[in-house]
Amino acid sequence: MPELPEVETIRRGLVPFVEGRTLTRLEILDPRWCLPRAPEEVVDALVGRRIERLGRRGKYLIWTFTDEIHLLVHLRMTGTFLVDADEDERYQRVRLHLDDGRLLRYCDPRRFGTGELALGDAGLAAFLAPRLGVEPLDGELDGARLRAEARGRRAPVKPFLLDQRRVAGVGNIYADEALHRAGVHPLRPVDRITPKQWDAIADGIVAALTAGLEAGGATIDDFRNVEGVYGGFQHEFLVHLRKGEPCDTCGTTIRKLVVGGRGTYVCERCQPRPRARRA
Repeated sequence: MPELPEVETIRRGLVPFVEGRTLTRLEILDPRWCLPRAPEEVVDALVGRRIERLGRRGKYLIWTFTDEIHLLVHLRMTGTFLVDADEDERYQRVRLHLDDGRLLRYCDPRRFGTGELALGDAGLAAFLAPRLGVEPLDGELDGARLRAEARGRRAPVKPFLLDQRRVAGVGNIYADEALHRAGVHPLRPVDRITPKQWDAIADGIVAALTAGLEAGGATIDDFRNVEGVYGGFQHEFLVHLRKGEPCDTCGTTIRKLVVGGRGTYVCERCQPRPRARRA
């Protein structure tokens, strides 16, 4: 959290304010945000440059400046950008001043977010390629692609979906919601998933992410859009965070498990638990 829909919500909110504007001042109030580079190095690289485009890849916001200078911002657990927020807004880590007088504040209570420079388009590609897999909302995700990524693996399907090198942008919330839509248990090993089930998982990922995006993201802890408004997808969850509640589909009580170290929510009637492997 934030996951793809939350990051994309922030990107869409920022675009009208930042694209085509020049960064006139950059205040990095928390030096660990840009480690291993020093704040002065990042400031020197970006101030005075025009923001050509604000894009996204997986959970990264990609700020592209003139001369192919890229700033990759990962919001991690609690980061967000606010436009023209109050001066006393808490947890300010970075401030970006634009040439029209507008001020953006990057706030992050837990301080896990990062800002990294990539110099040149080749440097950007080299940074992203080993870290991110298929972009699920670009029309490239299908069951065959997932099946190919899973070949030779035996891990449970949920940790597989959380691996950003396989599917970019899916986190804990949307993995739970996607697997419920697909009718696949999060503990099912990827080598025991049928082609039909892979198709259903791919469709479930797209459906869950699209629903989250249409709702303006999900707010569980701190997520807000650039105007400080909370998301609404948490009110539409089918299973996530609904331990002890009845499944909307069948009425069975939703359970909470731990899968791959992550709290995981499942209806074990709609998503039958896999049988143990034979010795």
